[in-house]
Amino acid sequence: MGHVMAGPGLKPGVVDGNVYDRAVRRFREAGIIMPTFGQLADPASIPDEIEAGLVAVDPDAPDPLNLFRAHWHNGRDRGTRVPVAEHLVLPSSLTGVEARIVVALGDRFPMIGSHKVLAAYACLAPRIVTGTFDPTVQRAVWPSTGNYCRGGVAISRIMGCRGVAVLPEGMSRERFAWLEHWVADPADIIRTPGTESNVKEIYDRCAELERDPVNVILNQFSEFGNHLAHYAMTGRALERIVDSMRTAEPGLRLRAFVSATGSAGTIGAGDYLKDRFGALIVAVEALECPTMLENGFGEHNIQGIGDKHIPLIHNVMNTDIVAAVSDHATDELNVLFNTPTGREFLATRRGVPVELIEGLSSLGLSSICNILAAIKTARHLDLGSQDVIVTVATDGAAMYTTEREKTEQRSFPAGFDPVAAGETFGRHVLGAGPEHLLELSGADRRRIFNLGYFTWVEQQGIPHDEFVARRRQEFWVALRKQLAAWDGQIDEFNARTGVTTRP
Repeated sequence: MGHVMAGPGLKPGVVDGNVYDRAVRRFREAGIIMPTFGQLADPASIPDEIEAGLVAVDPDAPDPLNLFRAHWHNGRDRGTRVPVAEHLVLPSSLTGVEARIVVALGDRFPMIGSHKVLAAYACLAPRIVTGTFDPTVQRAVWPSTGNYCRGGVAISRIMGCRGVAVLPEGMSRERFAWLEHWVADPADIIRTPGTESNVKEIYDRCAELERDPVNVILNQFSEFGNHLAHYAMTGRALERIVDSMRTAEPGLRLRAFVSATGSAGTIGAGDYLKDRFGALIVAVEALECPTMLENGFGEHNIQGIGDKHIPLIHNVMNTDIVAAVSDHATDELNVLFNTPTGREFLATRRGVPVELIEGLSSLGLSSICNILAAIKTARHLDLGSQDVIVTVATDGAAMYTTEREKTEQRSFPAGFDPVAAGETFGRHVLGAGPEHLLELSGADRRRIFNLGYFTWVEQQGIPHDEFVARRRQEFWVALRKQLAAWDGQIDEFNARTGVTTRP
């Protein structure tokens, strides 16, 4: 999949001037201006004329100005901007623990209702401004288990190029319905065998596509733009949430950041929060496929957290805890959180506030997984009411309606009644103990790090020395300087197109 650490996007300057010039012309003709990473990290810095132009733009439209909404500070309507990212603070009546569990809401992002659109932009934009992707002839190929390829197709369409989604055929019907509406050609949706855990099959298909130079693989598992975007943008957004809470209650302290690994992009925000607050970083996976926990394998339905391998962009040596959550729990809590019977139980039997219950529709399967891992972490560390755990909801329940229906038929064939609601809550929330959780020793970190060798060096051809360099934190610290370099190149590219807000 290419030597990413010495490859496109990480080299200084313009690699191919002819490609660069064609991209400038394409963006000029299409009226596309690109936001800097600094602007997406701090949306208050977005120019007033662009904010004014956004007022008339539908958040779901393939409009170039929607690139300036690829940040955490969109309101519930996804059109207005808010100073603190929208989030839920889950009460103990819902979690069963005293610690404050805070969930930033990814369904506020434009076009796809998931923060993966930010990751997609962070992977393609550096290639545009370094002359390593030609939007006039090349196709951007987005390997994913769902949301990233949707984000990639949206970003590709906005940037005037062809986007190709590569994802397992067993993913939710809602993902495919969205893709069918957005792609330029039905052939641009490539279904690979299996489900969530079948990442290697995605890689194999991409290797076939890459033989044709017209196809450029933007592999979220190895594109460092994915890590950097979440370090700087998601990390900053979560910092503002914590700071706003501490302003109201000065005694609060951030203890941990929890994230299912997936592509290991989002967990990069944990590096930022560790730098800022000393927070522990908790990496989460499916119990049915405990790769980090037990060098294990298997299949599961927590859509959005592919596994059976360690992503290249996962800063494993900075991770503190690994936790595993069962897909039985996430599937059945999806029913509890999104049916009238389940919500009635939460309101009347648990005393969960109505406004919080309404917010549960912002939690998809991997979001519920993150919350359960946060509960397990709070119990393991014996955290109290002054302790805060932060996590994210990558997407909302709208992506899993058919999955919920399948679970109702499979797990509750007699119907989901109040008794079933109580049993589900008791089993999966109150029963979410510290089992299947491991505080990582140095040996544990090295073991998990070493698992990546088989994917990246043996299968994908990453040079050994580049792979090993990632063991040291100096590598990751130096990598962060790349964001400022990219912002300078984005500014230069925008100046060459001459676009301000409209053609």
